[in-house]
Amino acid sequence: MSDKWIIEQAQKGMITPFENAQKREGIISYGVSSYGYDARVAPEFKIFTNVDSAIVDPKNFSPNSFVERETDVCIIPPNSFALGRTVEYFKVPRDVLVICLGKSTYARCGIIVNVTPLEPEWEGHVTLEFSNTTPLPAKIYANEGVCQFLFFKGDQECLTSYKDRAGKYMGQTGVTLPKL
Repeated sequence: MSDKWIIEQAQKGMITPFENAQKREGIISYGVSSYGYDARVAPEFKIFTNVDSAIVDPKNFSPNSFVERETDVCIIPPNSFALGRTVEYFKVPRDVLVICLGKSTYARCGIIVNVTPLEPEWEGHVTLEFSNTTPLPAKIYANEGVCQFLFFKGDQECLTSYKDRAGKYMGQTGVTLPKL
C-alpha cells in the first residue's frame, strides 16, 4: 500500500508513534516511505549468551539464554543474535497482512533483521531478531531505523483473524520470548 494509505491508517491508530516523513539527518532513516514504513528499535535488548551452556529449544525456551540491556547502542557478539522491539506499536487492520524486511544499511554490514508476518488484527510492539552473521561484534543503534514494514491489503476480509483465534503474541509490549 502507498504512503497516502499508510498515513490515513496511521491517523486511525495503525502505527503509534508515527512519523509522516523520512527522518534521516545523521541517523539510519525511519518514518513513512513511498510504499512502506521504516520502524525504529527501542533501547531494550535481550542479547544471546551461552554462559549457562543452554540449548535453544523453541518448546522450552530458557530466559537464561539472554542478558538484558537498556542502551542506546546494542553490541551483538560475533555469529550471535539479539532481540529487540519496535518503538512503534502496530494495530493491523482485519484486511491487511504486513511483511517486514531489514534495512539495507544493516544488511550490507552482515546484520539480518528477521520478523514473522504481522497477521490481520494483530497488535503490539513487534519483537525483532538481529542476527550478526559476521566474525566481528556488530552495533545496533536504538531509536533509529532498522526495518521496513510493507502493507498488503487483501481483496476481502479474512474469515479468521489473529485476534479471533486469540493468538499468543497478541498485545505484546516488550521484547517477547518464544511461547508454546
